[in-house]
Amino acid sequence: MSAAAAGAPPAGLDALRAVLPAHVLVTDPARLEPMRADKSGHRSAAAPLAIVEAEAASHVQAAMRWASEHGVPVVPRAAGTGLAGGAIAGGGELVVSVDTMRRVLDVSLIDQSCVVEPGIRNAELNELLAAHGLWWPPDPASRAISTVGGNIATNAGGLLCAKYGVTREWVLALDVVLADGSLISTGHRTVKGVTGLDLTALMIGSEGTLGIVVGATLKLRPIVEGAVWTVGAFFDDEATAAAACTAITAARIRPAIMELVGIDAVSMLAAYSGQPMEGAFVLVQTDDLGAAATSETVAQILAAHGGRVERTDDASRSDVLVQVRRQVHFALESFGTVLVEDIAVPRSRMAEMFRACHEAAARHGVRLAVTAHAGDGNLHPTFVFDGEVPSDAVWACANEVFAAGIALGGTLTGEHGVGILKRRWLIDELGERQLALQRAVKAAFDPQGILNPGKAL
Repeated sequence: MSAAAAGAPPAGLDALRAVLPAHVLVTDPARLEPMRADKSGHRSAAAPLAIVEAEAASHVQAAMRWASEHGVPVVPRAAGTGLAGGAIAGGGELVVSVDTMRRVLDVSLIDQSCVVEPGIRNAELNELLAAHGLWWPPDPASRAISTVGGNIATNAGGLLCAKYGVTREWVLALDVVLADGSLISTGHRTVKGVTGLDLTALMIGSEGTLGIVVGATLKLRPIVEGAVWTVGAFFDDEATAAAACTAITAARIRPAIMELVGIDAVSMLAAYSGQPMEGAFVLVQTDDLGAAATSETVAQILAAHGGRVERTDDASRSDVLVQVRRQVHFALESFGTVLVEDIAVPRSRMAEMFRACHEAAARHGVRLAVTAHAGDGNLHPTFVFDGEVPSDAVWACANEVFAAGIALGGTLTGEHGVGILKRRWLIDELGERQLALQRAVKAAFDPQGILNPGKAL
């Protein structure tokens, strides 16, 4: 076993220190410890050997050249807010962090685009863009803490993707450091561009296994004009709430937001917030031209399905309703360790998927709260348990949930990525031939297999 594999600093670490500013290479054990975990509930057995806290693309290049020369595995990382274990680093691994690379390098009003570094937070970016009357639509529930680089790594979605799409639709070009330390620029700044294979799209969602994003050219849109209308409704059961959401889609309505918070999640949120609420909650927002009339139609559909409906264009009251969805994860964390899953099914099968989740949880005696981006059929079954490690019962239940999702025509992950959590189920969805092709692509970009090994593929 090599020194790196055993967790000891390789002999060449001094060579890396020599090509980086002193404060960029971090070996302090207290600083290394947080790198062992992200928001997935998982934790590595040992701390990594060092962190390169990159402040420029050249620092990332130097780190990858050194890692390639010494055969040291590298874990790319930014804020560490991922939910699939994709940014967890262990013994003998080097963390390359782009968390401090947060600059906006350019904003073009004419092209409606911007160039940013990967560490900038979603909310931070949109606060800066608002001064220009522009907006970047990807909108994870964790937007205050999630990074643009993390969004790109997992092709993140969020509350607004039913109408505005996921991250891939809003990225024009990328600057990427490859495993050997070389820097490439993929994509284009033009609206159209089909020269060669689309390596930008390939990088998006690759979870740091093909390269490390050090810059991104993002497609923007003007801030939506006019009032935003919010509709909230509580239902007695999730099946009825899901049917109401399906009816909205069937009516050819595309709201900006359509979310469903399950009964157990609402109950835990009520305890966490101290606000009285019960039942399954549906949140719908409409924007742009015709928002008022569309929200009225939405309210009528929800009421016709038995919902207790509130409709408002008051910004403060709208925020209260929206927080019922945005605060769910924090509420669940207050009850114990959480393991957030991320399946997606056709929108017409959502009610069946809710039922499958609860039946599996009952069989295995585990606590499972379910929320959904109801506008696109992306569900987040979330296990809540004591201790740091999921029990065998949790994993057995998860296995049933994934199997049910695939059987309903769905997928293992809609936006969080595979990371380490879902590797065991990849073959069930992709099949042997497709998985072999994807591993061949990985090998073309990373012949030594040093980029985020053991993750995603």
